[in-house]
Amino acid sequence: MPAKTGFVTRLDQLLWSTADNRPRWQRSLLGFARLLHALARDLTAGNLRLHAMGLVYTTLLSLVPLLAVSFSVLKGFGVHNQLEPLLQNALAPLGESGQEINTRLIEFVDRMQVGVLGSVGLALLLYTVISLIQKIEQAFNYTWRVEHPRPFTQRFTQYMSVLLVGPVLFFSALGLSASLGDNVYIRSLMAVAPFGVLLELARVLAPYLLISLTFAFFYVFVPNARVRIPSALVGALAAGLLWEGAGLLFSTFIGGSTRYTAIYSSLAILILLMIWIYVAWLILLVGASIAFYHQHPHYLDGRSREPRLSNRLRERLTLQLASRIAGAHHRGQPAPSQEVLATSLGMAEQALDQPLQLLEQSEVVVATEGGGLVPAQAPERIGLAWLLERIRTFEEESDGYRARPADTALNALESRLDDNRTQLLEGLSLADLIEETESPTST
Repeated sequence: MPAKTGFVTRLDQLLWSTADNRPRWQRSLLGFARLLHALARDLTAGNLRLHAMGLVYTTLLSLVPLLAVSFSVLKGFGVHNQLEPLLQNALAPLGESGQEINTRLIEFVDRMQVGVLGSVGLALLLYTVISLIQKIEQAFNYTWRVEHPRPFTQRFTQYMSVLLVGPVLFFSALGLSASLGDNVYIRSLMAVAPFGVLLELARVLAPYLLISLTFAFFYVFVPNARVRIPSALVGALAAGLLWEGAGLLFSTFIGGSTRYTAIYSSLAILILLMIWIYVAWLILLVGASIAFYHQHPHYLDGRSREPRLSNRLRERLTLQLASRIAGAHHRGQPAPSQEVLATSLGMAEQALDQPLQLLEQSEVVVATEGGGLVPAQAPERIGLAWLLERIRTFEEESDGYRARPADTALNALESRLDDNRTQLLEGLSLADLIEETESPTST
């Protein structure tokens, strides 16, 4: 037991040690290890799994309406015949049960006549489909640390774009890749040795690339965050690889097993479908987490999912933000955004939420329309003693806490500390802090 404890302690120290002075390959290896730790932490914490479980129910409820809407849209572009083979590929890990589920779903879609539903039925149909996308956005927003969803009007337009444009692009690409194999010129190129090998490799990799591009489309457009395309592609390629691997394992060990049929009888098909949908959503959310950590690597520097600051660091960080924002304005530089400030400080962007909220409520800084931050008043008018007092008492009046009963000794001690701080900082303003920070002798 002591040896194991020592090994775990050594591994923990190695994982969270400073990597600035290490060679590049060691920094990359350490970053990959921290990424694995973050993914394992997010999965074991339960929140990603809970979102995946909730999406299973919503998917089962809206699967047929979603296919009906997609079928109607695709039919207008003449690629609706691609729906059945793609659905069959998605359900392939279920084995024979997947073929039966595919047949039943296509029958339901064919029998559903949108024209006879009426306005109320059509509205309910669209609501069921949009609720699925809304549930997906909530899961992605959790992954991307987004607390506020889109406004309703923006949400509706984004959802309709995903619903109408997404299937068209995906199935068009699928149809294009399928038609290349029947092209005369492509066949003639396949007769040439180098091109034949490359085209055969492209044909094998086409399903993986197509599912990865579909994941990337969701990562970019669904969450209420600005997702960079390279980060979305990294997460999508990782999720696509997990999809292919999980499909192979599922079809080998679960889809082809007869135990579920022996236990659940006719319900075995539904049970297998629910398990595969859960695995699929979990893979999609893991890919979203990888995309997030690729775009925000500072979140990998801490042991916990949410950044934690002590009282001292909270005071220091708030003063740093105020001096950097005011200093950039004083030097005539562009107004820094929260993302730029987080990058320059080497911190997670979410750790700046509370300090920036404090500065805005105290009318020290103000946000511009472009998302930049500028001083709300002249730095000479912002006393450091007053600003520190605002930092120490932030949100005291909102939570309703009151010291009961009053402690005379503690009140006297706090008064002495406040008086000493005020006396020490008397006459000093934010402008003095900026000047001291920019002086050559400052460290």
